[in-house]
Amino acid sequence: MLALIVSAAQPSVAQRHKKGWKLVWHDEFRYKGLPNPKKWSYETGHIRNQEQQYYTTARQENAWVQNGVLTITGRKEPYPNAAFTPGSNDWKQQHAEAQYTSASINTLGKGEWKYGRVEVRAKLPQGAGIWPAIWMMGVNRSEVGWPYCGEIDILEFVGNQPDEIYGTVHYPGTPPQRSTSNGGKIKVKDLHNAFQVYAMEWDEEKIDIYFNDQKFHTFQLNEAGEEEGNPFRKPFYLLINLAMGASWPGPIDDQVLPQEYVIDYVRVYQQRK
Repeated sequence: MLALIVSAAQPSVAQRHKKGWKLVWHDEFRYKGLPNPKKWSYETGHIRNQEQQYYTTARQENAWVQNGVLTITGRKEPYPNAAFTPGSNDWKQQHAEAQYTSASINTLGKGEWKYGRVEVRAKLPQGAGIWPAIWMMGVNRSEVGWPYCGEIDILEFVGNQPDEIYGTVHYPGTPPQRSTSNGGKIKVKDLHNAFQVYAMEWDEEKIDIYFNDQKFHTFQLNEAGEEEGNPFRKPFYLLINLAMGASWPGPIDDQVLPQEYVIDYVRVYQQRK
């Protein structure tokens, strides 16, 4: 892994005119209410990684737009589990109530792109067990499954490592390995105190991942294969979520809750032709 140390106060690319790029999709959150349903859908329930939060749908307490920002809030609260099945051994169905709630929004069916630049200006939450992310998966996920659909993690942050952020890609591995990961990280102080720009640039040859102006990881697409099965030569959709718990972020510190993940804007560019 590549590790760099930077100042969080440096100017961001979002503050400069980006020559050669055309804005093709965006949400500036200049409205009040739930996230725009023409642009965003929700994941609902317990979804992955044995995370403890229950993702709710169109619930103001977990996802709300006001004063020019989207706020995703992770809370400690009982919430009924719609998938509860008495006697089930499936972790998603075992409990009648979840003890934490949050939100995960995505553009599946409403926005998808093959190559381009994704840019999100956000202020991160903090605390043990907190796991915000900005990421993408192939739109063919429901057909081929993960990791065959591919995954691009533009940002991952875990509260038990408060001065590090990660950018990673995931794709099919060589048997017997199911998947392969290729990522980097960067050290940054006080991520929860100010907005920063998290971005990814993707073309026919590579994926570059940025913190503000600093590129901290590059992935060459051909590392995932030169054949048609390379997931990074197909359209992807975008996800933004606040997970809580699971093995990587570790146990949740209830004393820090609720925590807010604040998004100023989401912008997608493609290169001008």
